[in-house]
Amino acid sequence: MFTPLGLDHVVFRVEDQQASQRFYVDVLGCTVDHVNERISLIHLRFGEHYIDLLPATAEAPATVAGGVDHVCLSIQCDDLAKAADELRRRGVVIEGDVVQRRGAYGTGPSLYVRDPDGHVVELKPRPVPSA
Repeated sequence: MFTPLGLDHVVFRVEDQQASQRFYVDVLGCTVDHVNERISLIHLRFGEHYIDLLPATAEAPATVAGGVDHVCLSIQCDDLAKAADELRRRGVVIEGDVVQRRGAYGTGPSLYVRDPDGHVVELKPRPVPSA
């Protein structure tokens, strides 16, 4: 179905995006890689990975689950839609469809699933480097 490769990114819900950005940049050494102004999402580069900052809302406050919105796992997968069908057959809760999203390794297809405790996990195939 797919092969695990590692972490792509983690998304934090934050009360003060600018204060959080300063912390991750000035204290932890991240760099701002991209800003998605449409949804107020800041992608911070931390080595090969992303730490994303998303504003807290009434529906998704920073205090829920320690402020973690979701984690994204980087996978090797030739057909994410087929993998989604297999996951559904196994009883996994799928959130929506395969959608193009930005991650630490570029923009491409991804899929949200829920673990048994309701945590959101994004599965995102890592692009194969060109020769």
